[in-house]
Amino acid sequence: MSTNPPQRRPLAVYSVGEEPDIRFSLANERTALAWVRTALALIAGGITLTTVAGLTTSPLIVHLLSIIACVAGGVLAVVALFSWQRNERALRLKEPLPPPLPLPWLVTGIAIAAVGLIVFAVISIVNQL
Repeated sequence: MSTNPPQRRPLAVYSVGEEPDIRFSLANERTALAWVRTALALIAGGITLTTVAGLTTSPLIVHLLSIIACVAGGVLAVVALFSWQRNERALRLKEPLPPPLPLPWLVTGIAIAAVGLIVFAVISIVNQL
């Protein structure tokens, strides 16, 4: 019977450095899960927009915003994984944490979506007058 514990995956993260303080590692994991929740919220928002697009006078704009939200959610989920890996490696190697790469993109995407929704709302109001 083998006494060696199974290797943790991904090896690119766990095969370097030494085990960090568990509090920091768990905080890194919670941050990654928060990014994943945000990604799921973007995807859910995109699906919701697709559902209500038929009720509007400009469904093309709503479908476009839906596609953007769903793509942004998918990209953000992948970026969350890579960000978690980068941070975990830095913790294990006792290096400074890298900057949060997804944050500026997420804020920019949300701002663009907000402007799109404002334009859509103004167009809808003008069409109803």
